[in-house]
Amino acid sequence: MNVEKFKSIFTILVLGIIGFAVHKILFYFLVPKIYEEGFIYSIELLYLFFFFFSSMLILALDKVKEKSINSVGYTFLLLTTLKMGIAFVFLKPILAGNLPKTPTEKMSFFIIFIYFLAIETFVTIRILNNKQ
Repeated sequence: MNVEKFKSIFTILVLGIIGFAVHKILFYFLVPKIYEEGFIYSIELLYLFFFFFSSMLILALDKVKEKSINSVGYTFLLLTTLKMGIAFVFLKPILAGNLPKTPTEKMSFFIIFIYFLAIETFVTIRILNNKQ
């Protein structure tokens, strides 16, 4: 594994940990504990899920970059769409729920999704700017 791949995964890891810490702190002060305990997917599980998929996406983009730098953008779009489809499957049970905690859980899911999408976009831009 070369240094660029390591830097990309490390960036996702550090930003993911920072996002997780901020998320947990906000939940501690703003969301009743009973809501969080009743979530279908815990915050920790969602962060691990999105970290895993973001890491796989970035590793795939690094592989594509080695073969053809011109295909990185299209691969990013394809893999992000695939990730969004998988995330929707995970989201379906949350959407089906109709409890007082459901809007909080939906919002939390989408915030994590968008946060990791922003991280992936940032790392992809770095990959594209490091043309070698």
